[in-house]
Amino acid sequence: MKFLTFTDLHENKDGLKALVKRAAESDIDFVVCAGDISSFGRGLRTVLKAFSDLKKPFYVVPGNHEEGEGFESVVEEFKHCFSLDRKALMVGEYVFLGYGGGGFAMKDQEFRKIARFWYGKFNGQKIVLLTHQPPFETKLDALHNRHVGNEDFRDFILRIKPKLAISGHLHETVGEVDTIGETKLVNPGWDGMVIELK
Repeated sequence: MKFLTFTDLHENKDGLKALVKRAAESDIDFVVCAGDISSFGRGLRTVLKAFSDLKKPFYVVPGNHEEGEGFESVVEEFKHCFSLDRKALMVGEYVFLGYGGGGFAMKDQEFRKIARFWYGKFNGQKIVLLTHQPPFETKLDALHNRHVGNEDFRDFILRIKPKLAISGHLHETVGEVDTIGETKLVNPGWDGMVIELK
């Protein structure tokens, strides 16, 4: 199972063309996006349509640029696009857990509530965690000599041990790869990364 993942495109047209071209190749089964594909909502439909036209599943959580009640309804306009915000989805043998939005909050009470439910239901399974904001105290959340990620995300990763955690938000850490325990962490950035799950 191989997929393309990216984040923080901010409606960049050249970046979109390159991502769609790579996603269209036969080895890519689906696409996963960690948010901020628009600029405060502008260009959202353009990006969603470009990926939906590929007729491959496009899974996305909102970034802080897509926060708001309208995100879900816009995504639903496109047949092959699916919001994973605050949702769990089985993709092959893996459970994808999605939680979007946020910026620099180090604690998230709503996430903790959802995380307790997820832990009770999915503990011990193969998991991919998809968030917009990175977890705390890694290479992915280092900004100006301090860490600005989410502590609740980190705690959840340590507890449930996903195989992979994808996040974005910080442009300064694009392309960074790190680990928390047994979990691989990536910020795929706007150029994207191809990931194979076995």
